[in-house]
Formats: sequence, structure tokens, C-alpha cells
Amino acid sequence: MAWVLKMDDASIESGLVHDFDASLSGIGQELGAGAYSMSDVLALPIFKQEDSSLPPESETKNTPFQYVLCAATSPAVKLHDETLTYLNQGQSYEVRMLDNRKQEELPELNNKMVKSIVRVVFHDRRLQYTEHQQLEGWKWNRPGDRLLDIDIPMSVGIVEPKTHPSQLNAAEFLWDLNKRSSVFVQVHCISTEFTPRKHGGEKGVPFRIQFDTFAQGESGEYTEHLHSASCQIKVFKPKGADRKQKTDREKMEKRSPQEKEKYQPSYDTTILSECSPWPDAYVSPNQAATPSFTSTPLSTYTTSSVPDSDSSSPNHPADPGSHGNSEQLSPTASIQDAQKWLLKNRFNSYTRLFTHFSGSDLLKLTRDDLVQICGPADGIRLFNALKSRSVRPRLTVYVCQESLLESPLLESPLLESPLLERHSTNENGEHSISSSLHVYHALYLEELTAAELIRKMACVCSLPLGTINQVYRQGPTGIHILLSDQMVYNLPDESCFLISTVKDELGEGLHLILK
Repeated sequence: MAWVLKMDDASIESGLVHDFDASLSGIGQELGAGAYSMSDVLALPIFKQEDSSLPPESETKNTPFQYVLCAATSPAVKLHDETLTYLNQGQSYEVRMLDNRKQEELPELNNKMVKSIVRVVFHDRRLQYTEHQQLEGWKWNRPGDRLLDIDIPMSVGIVEPKTHPSQLNAAEFLWDLNKRSSVFVQVHCISTEFTPRKHGGEKGVPFRIQFDTFAQGESGEYTEHLHSASCQIKVFKPKGADRKQKTDREKMEKRSPQEKEKYQPSYDTTILSECSPWPDAYVSPNQAATPSFTSTPLSTYTTSSVPDSDSSSPNHPADPGSHGNSEQLSPTASIQDAQKWLLKNRFNSYTRLFTHFSGSDLLKLTRDDLVQICGPADGIRLFNALKSRSVRPRLTVYVCQESLLESPLLESPLLESPLLERHSTNENGEHSISSSLHVYHALYLEELTAAELIRKMACVCSLPLGTINQVYRQGPTGIHILLSDQMVYNLPDESCFLISTVKDELGEGLHLILK
């Protein structure tokens, strides 16, 4: 038996309207009469990229600004790793700029404009060192193109957008904190353009989109840094980002529930993470006359006067184990010491690249790293200077100025050295013995030539090289033998000599006698 319920059309319509009105009756009570705040909007799930293991919002640092890239993050990123977002080459992507200040935070910015510089840079540190060369190569292959552009017609709330021909990867603009502001950016370089080999199927290098925001200073220029944030991206040919996102999503769907827990979900938008300002962020693209990567600020280090590293003395001690001009860099060297070492070893052109490197940082670089950063010639030379041990000198000679023996020395219980006994007889025939302290200088010869030895003796004796006419070695029975290359070549290692100076016949020059 079937029951048939018959209702007229009017009754059905009346019931539906009543049910629909009842379902909407609580919405107004939930929202309330007040206007929504930006913090309520940011609390929506699509704006959250935290998982349960991250600290709650109350424990995280509040940033004055927030930048939201309207592009989905990849689902194939493990928990606690930085998000990765795929973009299509040349496509316009919105970046929303949000004023995230608390009520009493930075009140001087109220009703003011701020300036933001947006740039696309390399994520890989190795490529950052050679960024200028990489961009020059890209510019050569793509004349007239830019790596980054602003889609001005689609952007909202920005004024005075500017680019500079020498900065292909950056643009700047002003925006009002009191208005809704969004900038649409286009990235024209693709990740595979900067891979070393192009045989097909190679992985592209990741980039970063970075925003540096500044307030107006007393001079009227926007130079007071407020905030910086960036995110990691990869850029594909048109439609390639969509295909890559789909591939990642399908791979994740095939994983087991346990494996999926190790990965973060894909979000509809990408929140840029707070970071340090880009090194040359204080230079406006409109003011720069050189590419952005050549204007990295460099701290000035003053190098103290260093004695000739060919010799050492108690007054100017040389570093242990260092001979010639190659002084070993210590792993404990500070950033300032590392800069001094680079300057002393004739790597002046690379001090900017290694501005923030300590001795330990430099020594960790491999040969391939240095070749990629500095090029083959300088890279190999820097690697050898960093890694190789000090070269042992071909000959070590110890010399002492005879004039020191006739000068009274201060007695010091801290000095322990052999004494030179001097025997003399006075007018009454009395025999006396006096002693003086030997003070020797160590000379390290890389070349076994008379000229090399004379040059180094002149240095330790503080004599102008041009005033030395001849150098003799005192031989048997007191004869004077002219110093020659062959004599130096046959000197025993660690030979000891006393140097006495005698004026020449004209009284204008000097003769040195080695005893």
C-alpha cells in the first residue's frame, strides 16, 4: 500500500520560505553589527599557514606589515620547511600589502605613504655571489627584457611606480597605509634559464620575491627601513606552473595517510616571511647607476701596518708557520680579520662578496664553490690560499747587527738567550770579559739569490736598499769574499751571521760584511 501526500503549490512554497528564513536568522547575530577588522580576515583558513606544531599567534612576533602573494603553495613541501610557490612566466600575480600594525605601533606612519621595493633574486647562495654575472648573461640573451615588471593597470592603491634600466630585477612604488593596496607583479625569467646544463628535464633554480619597505626620513627620502619579507618561488613557462602544481597534488594523493602527515597542505595564498633587508635595499632603483648586485655596502676595515712577512723579529713577530706572502687564515678569524686577510692576499675585488664571511665560513667553501663565485683563475688561487699549507722556505738565515752588540741592552728576566762573550785587554794588561745579548732576525728566502738576501737584510737593518754598494762574507784569515748567487745557493740552512756596516771610500754608500 502506498501513501501519497498531496499538497498544493502554495503550501509547498510557504514552507520553503519559512525554512530558508529560519536558516538565515543566526547570521546577523554571529557577525554582529560592527564592521569586520583586518585581523578577522587574516584569521580565515586561507590566510593561515601554521600547523599545530608551530607556536600560537600570541607567542610569535607581530610584524608591522604583511604581504600576501595570491598564488597557491605546493603540497609537496615537508612540515617546517619553507613554502614553495609555482608561478607562470609573464603572468600577473597579485601581492596584497596589509597594514598589520597594532593601534599604538609606529604612530608616526599614520596618514603617511611608505615606499616598497620589490625584487626577484636568487634563492641559492652560490648564485647570489655571481648574481651580477648571471644577470648580465641573461640580459645578453634577452635584450630589452626585464626579469620583473609591475602590471600598473591592474595594481590598486600604488603611486609613482618606477624601474631603472640597470636594475632589471627590481621596481619600486609608494602606497598608502590607509587604503587597500595591491601590486601585480610579472616575473619574466624562468628557473631553468640559470641551470648549468640544459639537456632537458633539468631542475630549475628557485628564486625569491622580496619586499623591502621604507619610511620617509628627515631628508625627504625614503631611507628608514621598516620591514622586509620574502618567499620562495619557481617560475615555469606559461601553464607550466599549473601542470607542476597538479603533478605535486597527484603525487601526494598516492601517499599513505602516515606519509601525508609529514607534508604541509597546499594553501590558496602565500604569506611572505619576515627576512633581513636585501643588502642594497637602501639604494633606490631609480637612483642606482649600476646593477643592484654591485652596490652591496661594504664595511671599511683599516689594516694596521704589517712588517715585511719575509722576516720576523722580537719587535715585529711573524705568525708561526707563515712564510712569504701567504699567511694562513685561521678558522677562528672574525669577519674583520677575514676582510684583512683578503686584502693582504690581493683578493680586494672579492671583499664585497664576502662581507659577512668569517674565517670559518671561507674555509668551508669547496673548490667548486670558489670557482663558481670567483671564476676559474681567481677561484683556484683563493682555494689554494685558503686550503694549502704554508710553503717551506728554501733557505733560512739568521742575522744580527753588530752595532747591537756594542749598545747596552736593558736587562730583563723574561729574556733567555745565549750570551756573546767579548774578551779585551786594557792598557795595564788586565784581561776583561763582557757579555751582551744576541738579537737575531730570521730571514726566509724563497729565491736563492744574492739580491734576495741583500733585500731582506736591508729590510731588517732599516737601511735604504740603494745605499748598499757591496756585500762581503768574511772568510778565513779575515779576507772579504764578494757575495754571489752561487755562495747563497751553497749556504747551509739556518746559517748565522753578524752584520757590520762600513762606509765606502767616498763616504756616500755602505758595505755590509757578514761574519
